[in-house]
Amino acid sequence: MSIRLDRAVAQRLERLAECTGRTKTYYVREMIENGLEDLEDYYLASATMEKVRIGKERVHPARAVRNDLGLDIK
Repeated sequence: MSIRLDRAVAQRLERLAECTGRTKTYYVREMIENGLEDLEDYYLASATMEKVRIGKERVHPARAVRNDLGLDIK
């Protein structure tokens, strides 16, 4: 895998690596591993919302879900 970075981003990454004694690869791996979950959450939620918008995904009222799960029982 290879990536192209904006010059300013590449310089920031280079400076970070130099100042800390770690490799640029280390920081890129860290960013991917730590940021992937957020990206998945955002893009999968966005895709689901689009399905809801066009009628390909059903929605359920919270009250009905709580009732079906027995959460409203006191």
